[in-house]
Order: sequence, then structure tokens, then C-alpha cells
Amino acid sequence: MSTSTKNTKTIRRGFTLIEIIVVVMIITVLATLILPKIIGRVGSAKQAAAKSKAATIAKLVNLYILDMGLSAPRDDFDLEVLLLTPDDGGGPSGPYLERADDLIDPWGNSFVIELPPGTINASFDIICWGEDGEPGGEGVNEDITQ
Repeated sequence: MSTSTKNTKTIRRGFTLIEIIVVVMIITVLATLILPKIIGRVGSAKQAAAKSKAATIAKLVNLYILDMGLSAPRDDFDLEVLLLTPDDGGGPSGPYLERADDLIDPWGNSFVIELPPGTINASFDIICWGEDGEPGGEGVNEDITQ
């Protein structure tokens, strides 16, 4: 190898500023195109999880009502009773839920029970208020009623 070939190879070790700027621009464009779709899917995944949890809680409340020989939950019914053993005041088959976290929606808010008359069901509704934790809203803030 000649000296000029050695010098050329040793001079070209890193990236030029232009190459770095082009790569950063490409990453930025891809991020602006892809990131909103990913964020939207996270919100819809949390909504699906909240619907599933609300449906499970509603089924467990119905099971509690049947076990207690009631036709509807009492006016003072609290979802926390699903966590109690029969000795602690829960239903005969209790506890119906293993952990207190099972009464928390994907956004960290507690599920709420709306007693008779429910908006959707005759005896009660299980409600998740969405990401904002307040009644009403659209998108990820939309209320989920089961």
C-alpha cells in the first residue's frame, strides 16, 4: 500500500456533520409519523382492559348477590365487599377478588358502582370514568359502563 492510501483510510474515521443531520432528520420524520399511532393504540388498549375488568367486576357482583340470596345489591353496597372473606362480612363464597388492585382501572382510578336504577342495567352499573377520572368525556376520557 502506498502512503496516500493509508492517509485516506486513517482520515475517514467518523461521520460527517451532514450525515448525522440526515440521519437525525430521517428519525424525526419517522417518529412524527409512527408515534401518534402507537400512542392511540395504548389508549385503546387501556379502554379494552377497563371494559374487561368492569365486566368481570359486574359478574362478581352478580355472583355475590346470588350467594347472598338478594335480588339486587343493597343501597349501601361497596365494591370492597368483594375482597372480604365470609368471616369478615363478605359473601359465602368470598373473597370474590384476590387483590384490591382488581378494583382499580388501568388509569389508577377506582371503579364505581351505580346502584338502582343503573343507566344500562336494571339493578346496577359498574363504571370507569376513563383517563380523567371524571364523568363524561370522549376518546380515552370516555366513560365505560358495564
